[in-house]
Parts: sequence; structure tokens; C-alpha cells
Amino acid sequence: MSVDLNSYHGYLEEEEIAEGMNAANRSARRLWKDAKILLKAERYPSAVALAILSIEESGKISILRRLAVAQDDDEVNDCWRAYRWHTEKNVSWLLPDLVAEGARCLDDFTPLFDENSDHPELLDRVKQLAFYSDCVEGRHWSEPSKVIDEELASSLIPIAGIFVRDEEISEREVEIWIKHLSPVWRTTDGLMKMGVERWYEEMQEEGLAPEGVNKAKKFIWEGIELDE
Repeated sequence: MSVDLNSYHGYLEEEEIAEGMNAANRSARRLWKDAKILLKAERYPSAVALAILSIEESGKISILRRLAVAQDDDEVNDCWRAYRWHTEKNVSWLLPDLVAEGARCLDDFTPLFDENSDHPELLDRVKQLAFYSDCVEGRHWSEPSKVIDEELASSLIPIAGIFVRDEEISEREVEIWIKHLSPVWRTTDGLMKMGVERWYEEMQEEGLAPEGVNKAKKFIWEGIELDE
């Protein structure tokens, strides 16, 4: 193999970021589909493990958005650390639970990113239990086939599917994101929210997002409807 597989840690151009987002989404879709096959075959531990890996791959997309507007070398390094650290990529897996509890607007989902929350570590622990045997509290031995059941697999696989995109992300989409978010990045919540609004608005103007309601603006200030 002629490709250098050492990890890269620097800046990326817009085209490269879009390529990375699409690669992550394709990988997430493949893992999600494989998880569904394994669920049907009653291979529940492996199905759960692949569903979690799919969630982690999908989580790379938002990290690459952060990388696109990173202001300095320290922030670039933080983005790459998050990109390769499991718990940084699976923070969104509780999203359906928050929706069930009434979350609709952007601010309702802040618990997903609470640094004091242990839900990313919990999902990573489930992944470990789905892959490996281990000695747990009480000096008991856990085996994947004994701790991961159909109920857990059936609940996690649809969550992984939520984050899989059907459409590709273009270089132009990343350029517009940088145009509107870079000037306000790490300033105030209000300015960053306005940046997201304007990003989506220009996406609509260029035919990269559906016409009609600015869904980013609606999500931020009014909240989404469940059928959206």
C-alpha cells in the first residue's frame, strides 16, 4: 500500500473537509446497514457494536465543521483529538430521549454537550461490553452474548440511522459555512446562531437546501415539529 496511514493533525481546505464529511457518512451508512443485517441474524452484540461505531462515524461531521472554522493551532489540535477520541463522537446518541422529553429548540439539546455528563462514556462502555469479555464489579465475568440483548440492539440501531445522511456535502456548502461562521466563531451564542441562520439562508439561495422555511432558524428559535 502506497498511502501514508500516519494520522494527520493540521488544517484542511474546504474540498478536503467536504470529502472527509462524505467519507464519514458513507462509513456510518455501511456500519448501520451491517448492524441491521446482524440484528436480523440475532447477532445482537455485534449489531450493537456496529451501531455505536456508526454513531461515532456520524459524529465526525460536526467535528469537521468545527475544524473548518478553527481559529488557531490549538483549536485545530483539539478538533483532531475529538475526531479520534470515541466519546467526543457519540455525544448525540441521547437525542431521541431528549426529543421524547420535549426538546425542540437548539438550546433544549445543550445536555448533549454537557462536559459533566457521563452519557458519552456510557455508550463507549456498552461498545466495549459488546465487543469483549471482561471482569466487572463483584468479580463477575461478562460476555457479549450475555449482557447485550435484542432489546438493546433494537433500540440503538434506529438511533444510528437518524444520523446517516442521504445527500452528499459539497465543497461549496463548506465554503458558505466558513463565510458565515468563521467571523462569529467562539464569540457569543447569539452571533453564532445568527451565523448558522445566514449559512442556511445562502444555502437555500444557491439551491443547496430546500426552498421555503429556513429550518435552521426555526430549529434555533421556534423548535422543530416531530414529523420534520
